[in-house]
Amino acid sequence: MAFANSSITDIIATTIQSRSRKIADNVTSNNALLARLKSRGKIKTFSGGNTIMQELSFAENSNAGWYSGYDLLPVGTADVISAAEFNIKQAAVPVVISGLEQLQNSGREQMIDLLEGRLSVAESTMANLLSDGIYSDGTGSGGKEVDGLNAAIPLDPTAASYGGIDGNVFTFWQNYVKDATSLTQADMNLVWSKIVRGSDRPDLIACDSVFWNAYLALLQTNQRFSNTSTGDAGFQSVKFMDADVVLDGGIYTTSTAGTTGAAGVPTGVAFYLNTDYIFWRPHRDRNMVALSPNRRYATNQDAEVQILGWAGNLTCSGRQFQARHDVNA
Repeated sequence: MAFANSSITDIIATTIQSRSRKIADNVTSNNALLARLKSRGKIKTFSGGNTIMQELSFAENSNAGWYSGYDLLPVGTADVISAAEFNIKQAAVPVVISGLEQLQNSGREQMIDLLEGRLSVAESTMANLLSDGIYSDGTGSGGKEVDGLNAAIPLDPTAASYGGIDGNVFTFWQNYVKDATSLTQADMNLVWSKIVRGSDRPDLIACDSVFWNAYLALLQTNQRFSNTSTGDAGFQSVKFMDADVVLDGGIYTTSTAGTTGAAGVPTGVAFYLNTDYIFWRPHRDRNMVALSPNRRYATNQDAEVQILGWAGNLTCSGRQFQARHDVNA
């Protein structure tokens, strides 16, 4: 029978609840893309439903045109709005307190100190878990992982449906891909030009250390302009055109391009991102909160547990404005 101190789990739950915003902020600060989405107001909660719907425009209004004087204007129905559909993904980090630890930390202050340490670990663990998911292809953990950039911007945008839309059928739902054995300025210019539409252009290029070092080698000393606001967010950047080029992963990146469940940006890869069309969509009631703050006891252990939980997904409403540049030999 579990040791039951009625106040312990309440302390865990209320501590998680009071820190939920801080935990969520720490998660966004742990990843260059999430930090950018937060700064641009692209973190949008959803309130319910079986899936996450991300509205998108897939065609122009066919009624548009020139006219003169009393010409009749076309007013036909223009079906130009649809939506991509994403599954709700879930993540959790349990915080466990054994009966012995409860006895050893029987004073309230001592218990709070213990919980602070445990929750700090839970925060960083959740941040790393979700950051990994940002660059995954969504197939990790049996398809339970976030549909990250390897799903949104794959090497073959026609190989699998994304957001319920088949890129093999709908060309507007294809990202651009440049696969090369080395990095050149001409290739970067080409990739950039392929996803620019008027004022629509990439604002963030997230890359791994291989691509980052290759890009720095292309630059002359007087061309290395850093971005203060991105640096203030904890990510050192240089510029390509007017986009921030950010090293996201560094020594933490151990994967090869296309590997599922990749830690950080895959090796030798840069994602050219127009974040006007990318969204982080947590559920409003499951964004770093305690799951059902009722007491949870182990049935066959002297322990109590509270769970830090998150639910949502990364979504995209404009796949054609995103690109992937691989420079793997």
